Amino acid sequence: MVRRTVAIFFGSLLVGIGINGFIVPFHLLDGGMIGISLLVKYVWGYKIGLTLVILSLPIYLMAWKLERRYFINSIHGLLVSSIIIDLLTPLRGMFTVSIMESSVIGGLCIGTGIGWMLRYDTSTGGSDLLALFVSRWFSINVGMVIFLIDAAVIIAGLYVMGEGILFYSLVTILSVGFATMTMTLIRSINFFQSTS
Repeated sequence: MVRRTVAIFFGSLLVGIGINGFIVPFHLLDGGMIGISLLVKYVWGYKIGLTLVILSLPIYLMAWKLERRYFINSIHGLLVSSIIIDLLTPLRGMFTVSIMESSVIGGLCIGTGIGWMLRYDTSTGGSDLLALFVSRWFSINVGMVIFLIDAAVIIAGLYVMGEGILFYSLVTILSVGFATMTMTLIRSINFFQSTS
């Protein structure tokens, strides 16, 4: 429980830093529920964390019916990360980096935060929880599932944001996927070593 609490806090902190410090200043997109929440922010100006909670509710209701352990483990990650994302809005514009650097650094921060939480069976939002279900059902790496969901959101985002952000948002998605897969692979290696 203590390790999970620490993972939720520091994972959420990394996600909040990645979003506010590097993604939002350049109007970049991530994927999944975070990406949809970013689109809502850019178009209507609503808070990213609050939007994330509202959009994730249907998936959490599904988790409540299908696997309450996932719901119980993940609801804390959703709430804490959403609050931290909205609390860290003062970071916007604080870092002086190029758009390419923001794409990579922001993606690595978000992916590391998500991967860290996934190692302790918790997540930041609905798409991560959905990816966790799919990875368990079909024995696919959860980072790869997240990457596929994220790519779909980016393609949908083209209609709203235009082609200008496509390349850099894809770099963000690749960075998120790389960091998430790395963190989840570390978990698999640690599990294998502890059982051998």
